[in-house]
Amino acid sequence: MRTRHLIACGLAALSLAAAGCSEEEAEESVSTPESAEPEGSAAEPAQSGTAEAKPKPKVTVPEGDPPTSLQVDDLEQGTGPAAKPGSRLSVNYVGVNYSNGEEFDSSFSAGAPFDFQLGVDGVIPGWTQGLEGMKVGGRRRLVIPPSLAYGAQGSPPVIGPNETLVFVIDLLGVQ
Repeated sequence: MRTRHLIACGLAALSLAAAGCSEEEAEESVSTPESAEPEGSAAEPAQSGTAEAKPKPKVTVPEGDPPTSLQVDDLEQGTGPAAKPGSRLSVNYVGVNYSNGEEFDSSFSAGAPFDFQLGVDGVIPGWTQGLEGMKVGGRRRLVIPPSLAYGAQGSPPVIGPNETLVFVIDLLGVQ
């Protein structure tokens, strides 16, 4: 469970090193947005937004055979900026196996949202495709077939070979 989080943290650290800034500088730039717009300018505001964290959802697995294509279901519509490729997203999520409904990972259990750049950082293709267009403040269920998840190799010991995954994801922020 923590392996994906550690890999993501490692990728973030490499990105920071490549960018030539310290972790504190990167966190400051993420958590303290500064206005680059001159006073009185008519320029468009930056596409960023945040939403309050919601309580951990109970993830329900759909009945029947697992789907062979990505299933996207908006449980709650967001009203903020939409996620697009290259956006930096902050999400809370819970993931369960389709076959048995057992939770294998959760940012709620980790105690902190998961941050990544859509289409750039190493998340499974089902997330990259399934989160595009989602708006801040929304809650979305993704049912991800193995071909867009971990495939025939799985992610032992918590995700078996050819496992379909079900995620409920809250989009907390887009930058």
